Amino acid sequence: MITREWPLLPVYATAGAFLFFDRLESVDTALRAAVVFAWLFGIILWSAFAVVRHADALAEILGEPFGTLILTFAITAIEVMMIAAVMLKGPEVSTLARDTMFAVIMIVFNGMAGLALLLGGLRYHEQTYNLRGANAFLAVTIPLAVLVLVLPNFTEAPGATLSTLHEVFLIVMSLALYGVFVAIQTLRHRHYFVAEEEEPKWPGMPDLRPAYYHGTLLVLYIVPIILLAKSIAVPIHYGVSVAGAPAALVGFVVAALILSPESLGAVRAALANQLQRSINLLLGSVLASISLTIPAVLVIGMLTGRTVILGLDAVDVVMLTLTLGMTVLTYGSGRTNILLGAVHLLLFGAYIALILDR
Repeated sequence: MITREWPLLPVYATAGAFLFFDRLESVDTALRAAVVFAWLFGIILWSAFAVVRHADALAEILGEPFGTLILTFAITAIEVMMIAAVMLKGPEVSTLARDTMFAVIMIVFNGMAGLALLLGGLRYHEQTYNLRGANAFLAVTIPLAVLVLVLPNFTEAPGATLSTLHEVFLIVMSLALYGVFVAIQTLRHRHYFVAEEEEPKWPGMPDLRPAYYHGTLLVLYIVPIILLAKSIAVPIHYGVSVAGAPAALVGFVVAALILSPESLGAVRAALANQLQRSINLLLGSVLASISLTIPAVLVIGMLTGRTVILGLDAVDVVMLTLTLGMTVLTYGSGRTNILLGAVHLLLFGAYIALILDR
């Protein structure tokens, strides 16, 4: 029933209010900043979960890996707009893209994956997935993560940045490599990303109305998120500056907000014994974030004259190395259990502790 989509009314009302009345997003006190942030955070989260609902329906209609690919593209579009909006409101020298990409890796590989594997393991003891698909994701993600977040520390460009030539190379290489991966995922080796042995246990009947219905509503729920991205950047920057919080916290907040729909989808899939879909969501979100968001941010930096710092600090490089190494071990056997989930959650806890104690 179309009446189920009544959240579109308050969502678009909020987007229209903030779009036409600039005073709504202005903040001058901590209380006003908290109210504006809570309002926008709730509305964006509401829309994001509706995006997941319609993407899930499309996944049932179109099959894997197209269903998770649609959700990944939708969330990546939101991510690019959010980062661009917050970055343009911030200082001329920006670490937001670096902090957000690092946060995405840590939240997905450790937080989201750890929770999905732990809950799935508790319910089913062991779960299986297609090893070739997981290897394909990691074969592209790991070198891109190192080239984007570690290599800039060792180039001749000052301040953990890249030269214009290196930035152009990174943009072209990231987009080209992701294009090849999508072709592999959807055409030549689609069977890599479909579970070989799986017993789906969805609680209830999925909503299987026509694909155009769900596709249209998915877009309608994404549009207000994009419109509100600029507005939520204001209280985020105000709160961080007033509280004296580390700059990395901005990247964490942006990443957590963007990834909340995929977090829900990945955990639901693991609990329904659809670990392959969960892995497609988890690993696909990181790959798309790095491959598509970094080129967009670098282009924005070139056009606006902003300096984009990409290289991580030494402590974060250690955490990145440990996370990537553990992820290779986790997705190297074709089976998962609660121990692997517990280890990833431990790493996520260490990441949060390091953010708060800086």
